[in-house]
Amino acid sequence: MWLNHRGMSMRDKVEELRRRRAEALRMGGEVRLQRQRERGKLDARARLDLLLDPGSFREIGLLATHLGKLDADPPSPADGVICGTGFIEGRPACVASYDFTVHGGSIGPVGERKVARLRELALRERIPMIWLVDSAGARLSADADEAAIVSSFADTGYLFREQVVLSGVVPQVAAMLGPGAAGTAYIPGLADFVPMVKGTSSMAIGGPYLVKSVVGEDVTEDQLGGSKVHTEISGCADLEAPDDAACLAAVREYLSYFPLRCGEKPPRRATADPAERREEALLDVIPDNPRQAYDVHRVVAAIVDEGRLFELKPRWARNLVTALARIDGKSVGIVANNPMQLGGVLDVNAADKAARFVNLCDAFEIPLVFLQDVPGFMVGSKVEKEGIIRHGAKMLYAVASATVPKLTVVLRKGYGAGYYVMNGRAYEPDALLAWPGAEISVMGAEGMVAIAANKLLQQAEDPKALKEELAAQIRPKIDIYRVAALGYVDDVIDPRETRPLLAHYLRITEGKRLERPYRKREISPV
Repeated sequence: MWLNHRGMSMRDKVEELRRRRAEALRMGGEVRLQRQRERGKLDARARLDLLLDPGSFREIGLLATHLGKLDADPPSPADGVICGTGFIEGRPACVASYDFTVHGGSIGPVGERKVARLRELALRERIPMIWLVDSAGARLSADADEAAIVSSFADTGYLFREQVVLSGVVPQVAAMLGPGAAGTAYIPGLADFVPMVKGTSSMAIGGPYLVKSVVGEDVTEDQLGGSKVHTEISGCADLEAPDDAACLAAVREYLSYFPLRCGEKPPRRATADPAERREEALLDVIPDNPRQAYDVHRVVAAIVDEGRLFELKPRWARNLVTALARIDGKSVGIVANNPMQLGGVLDVNAADKAARFVNLCDAFEIPLVFLQDVPGFMVGSKVEKEGIIRHGAKMLYAVASATVPKLTVVLRKGYGAGYYVMNGRAYEPDALLAWPGAEISVMGAEGMVAIAANKLLQQAEDPKALKEELAAQIRPKIDIYRVAALGYVDDVIDPRETRPLLAHYLRITEGKRLERPYRKREISPV
């Protein structure tokens, strides 16, 4: 409603401002807010209260409306997206929280203008950009007076280009707290960290109605792009949370490992866990039988502060563990083969998972710790058709390009190209350590026998016994002490020394500087 302010006192004008603000703060109204709660979801403002330090949020664009209309019916408070700045553990951040109770949280021209203002601020001030997504996607209207929304599509898309510009400059988080269809699905696609809420969140290029009309498939929102799909199958999401509160807590914890911007070191957190702690349990992790599996999470938990790790994509490509943690209070990125899943072999998804994580850590000065127990890359026609060479090259490219401190521990074996991409000697490890009994070789003894003595085995009366006899002759040649005698590893260590030595080398490498030759840009495998 337009008012003539001439003749009004400042007190009257302020009272009018208070009234308009109060109306905007009602969001979509109590009926829609109740519907949101019945779905197990918090409203857009309650989410901001949980994400940010108490009382720290300062809003921009509260009085924005759909197409700038002051008398819209229904009203569109804040035009469906709540934008502003606040603090997380005392550090600044820009946040856009899509309000599903207003036009389904869809992206309208005015709302997008607000978010564009935030992206501009995040880039200029070099502070994290966070999206809380609960949106039906781009706003569509059947109203002839609003046809400009559709016809102006040619002047859209700035959001995604600007996300690319922000990439690696400041942390970007897209928390999926509801649907994210079409345009709002690309936001997480370009973000660094994408947690989802089980049962209420989803993301898809086209929603169920569009899918039905285009390809004739009947599918629910959850079946199409729910948290299970993206945390276990597609790998597009990083974490599944049970509810909104847990998801927002995960965002806070994730950002605690990162600096505000590139070029700065991550904050160090005080810990009561001594850097020199020797963990006796590490003596019993590796089974005596080299073919027996074990869970590498036990190793990781034993060497990081208080056993705490923040794992990314824990249910996707489970043969490789990627996790944020701390050692002596310093942020580190853990990359560890997990023999409990597929024997720790590297496949297409594991290679992609590692490449993404290594690039993330390298962008924000987070040192990398590689824990090797890798039989190599998966072989066979299936993975060749999936492009294992191309995907493996992504991982190799990322590890070779990384200039942060890189520390490698060979727990049991490093075979073939798996040894390379897990930061072997040629990939500039700042420390290359191994546990007793470890092996580094082009492949295991049995594999070498199977190839080199193939004809001999075919002619043998007892091929199995002969294979084991020949393998036994090879094993001493790839034993870690032979490798150490040649000076190819820095040391063979007591497993209990792992944490103290990693803490030592993290201190040694704090000032690491590594320059690459000039180039306009890289040509990385995709």
